[in-house]
Amino acid sequence: MNLSDIIAINICKQGSDNMRIAICDDEVSMVQILEEKIKKLLPDAVIDKYLSGDELIASGSKPDILFLDIQMPGMDGMETAKMLRQDNEDMILIFVTAAEEYVFQAFDVGAFHYLVKPFSDEKLKEVVTKAVHNIKRSSRLEKDEKYIMVQNAGSHIKIFLRDIVYAEVYNRKVIIHTRSTDIEYYGKLQELSDMAGTDFFRTHRAYLVHFKYVEKYDATCVTMKNGTALIAKKNYPEFVKQYLKYNQRKGNEVR
Repeated sequence: MNLSDIIAINICKQGSDNMRIAICDDEVSMVQILEEKIKKLLPDAVIDKYLSGDELIASGSKPDILFLDIQMPGMDGMETAKMLRQDNEDMILIFVTAAEEYVFQAFDVGAFHYLVKPFSDEKLKEVVTKAVHNIKRSSRLEKDEKYIMVQNAGSHIKIFLRDIVYAEVYNRKVIIHTRSTDIEYYGKLQELSDMAGTDFFRTHRAYLVHFKYVEKYDATCVTMKNGTALIAKKNYPEFVKQYLKYNQRKGNEVR
């Protein structure tokens, strides 16, 4: 097994399945070289190739990572990057150029890195690895940003799931206890439970708790960060099982 194989295995473990990569450079040989090197690093990625900024813009492509030359005939790399940024703020932009003098302009279009030709395989590996980490981190944050909209006193309120400590039903209303306030609305706790996912658990027909904010528990109740939720005797074994799974997922289990 050579170095490129080891690099590819390590990066694939970080999660590159179905990642979309675009290479834009007016030099055909440079496009081919980059494609070959990136395939070794990210063998499962989809790679699109373009020989000009105009061609890239016309394609409507929205890559996860773009390797972009600066000095190209027609629309140069900087102008291309500005146009792409209008519809793709999350794209990882990596300039690949022989011109060092544009490095400060690269900040204006949110460049992730500025690779100066010629560069080593190790340098490319370092930049790609960081880019993949960045995409994974953004993906995790995006998942954590799920929210619900509820109607209360004529107003529509956005509540992020990450902020919900627990919820309960009282007098046909669902009361959501967040880290900072309580919000009531007419609805069904089951609907909230279905949306909330595996980080939450229905301890009782009247209570839904967020594992993240559990401070202690026994067979009768769960003490949360800002309140207490009842736990039905029949639900206790499954609660313990799912809470342990949650801790394993989050890396919080103490042995």
